[in-house]
Amino acid sequence: MKIIIRNLSRDTTEPQLRALFEEFGEVTSCDLVLDKATGKSKGFGFAEMPLAKNALFAIKKLNNKNVANSRIRVKIAEDKK
Repeated sequence: MKIIIRNLSRDTTEPQLRALFEEFGEVTSCDLVLDKATGKSKGFGFAEMPLAKNALFAIKKLNNKNVANSRIRVKIAEDKK
């Protein structure tokens, strides 16, 4: 299940984001979205977890959690049309 994480601190790294989700189960991928011009985080990213029950539990526990002085928003990522 693909998860979108918004309102991340610009200082959050991919390994930190992965570690946050690995507390709830296996993470198959974890990507921060970076600005092409500066190479810095745009403040959001994606995580993918193979087991839906783990992903849903992670969403429930992490949504509105304060991480690195930012209250993150976590939900199921919608597929692009």
